[in-house]
Amino acid sequence: MTRFAIVLAIAVGLAWGEAEAQWIRFPVPGTPRTADGKADLNAPAPRTPDGRPDISGVWQRIVPPEARSPSVGLTDQNLRLLLPPGESVPFQPWAASLFQQRYAADGAGSPSERCLPKGILAPMLPPVPFKVVYGAGVVVILFEESNRYRQIFTDGRPLPRDPQPAWWGYSIGRWEADAFTVESAGFNDSTWLDKAGHPHSDALRTVERFRRTSFGRMDLQVTIDDPKAYTRPFTVTLPLALQPDTDLIEDACENEKDADPIAAVAGEAAAGKK
Repeated sequence: MTRFAIVLAIAVGLAWGEAEAQWIRFPVPGTPRTADGKADLNAPAPRTPDGRPDISGVWQRIVPPEARSPSVGLTDQNLRLLLPPGESVPFQPWAASLFQQRYAADGAGSPSERCLPKGILAPMLPPVPFKVVYGAGVVVILFEESNRYRQIFTDGRPLPRDPQPAWWGYSIGRWEADAFTVESAGFNDSTWLDKAGHPHSDALRTVERFRRTSFGRMDLQVTIDDPKAYTRPFTVTLPLALQPDTDLIEDACENEKDADPIAAVAGEAAAGKK
C-alpha cells in the first residue's frame, strides 16, 4: 500500500467515525412505535388535517441491491437503474454521445464539483437525506448536501411563461388523489440529471408524483420530458425511506479543499473532533 493510500484510508476512517457521532437523535413526537420503542415504519401513512397523506419528514433514497453490482458500472446514481424493467433511456444522438463521454469519465466535471446546484433530481440520488417541509402556499425541500433548498408553490400560481432560466427551474404543486404532483420548467441547461452524466437541455420539463405508502416509505415517480435531448418522455421511480428521529446537519461545499483529497478528508476529521 502506498503512503498516499495509507494516509487517505486513515483520514477517511476518522472522518466517518466523527460524522456518525454528529447526527441528531431525538424521539419525534407523534411517531408510531413498536414495543421496543423504535419507530414503526410499517404503520399507516400519517394524514394532514385536510385528509391528505403527509409527505413531510426527513427522507433518503433506498439504493436497490442490484445497484451495487459491478455490472452496473461506475456509479449507482444512474437513471438507468430507476427505469421499469426492459426499458432504456431514449436518447437523441447528441445526448447519447455526451452521456457516454461523461460516464466514461466517472462523472468527472459535474457542476457539483464547482459547488454549483445539481438541479431537482440528482440531489435525491446520493445517500444523503433531504427534508420536506410544509409552508403557507409552498412546500419546501431542504437538501442537507451543500445546504440547498427548493420551493414548490401551492398557492395557485401558474408556471411563468418566459422565465429566466434557473438551476432549479420553477415548480408548482397540487394534489391528484393521494399523489402530490409537481410540474417544473424553466431550467437552464447546466445541470446533470444524475452523477452518471445524463444531460438535458433548456426545454426540460418534469412531472413528479410523491406517494407516501406507509409511515416509513414514499415513492417518487419522475417523468422527464425534453424533446431536444430525448426522443420521448420517460419515467423513473425513486423509492424513499423515512429517516426517523433525526434531522439534517450542516454541510458546506468547499471545492478548494476537494482539489486535495488528503487535505479535504483529514481536515474534515480534525474539524469533527473540535
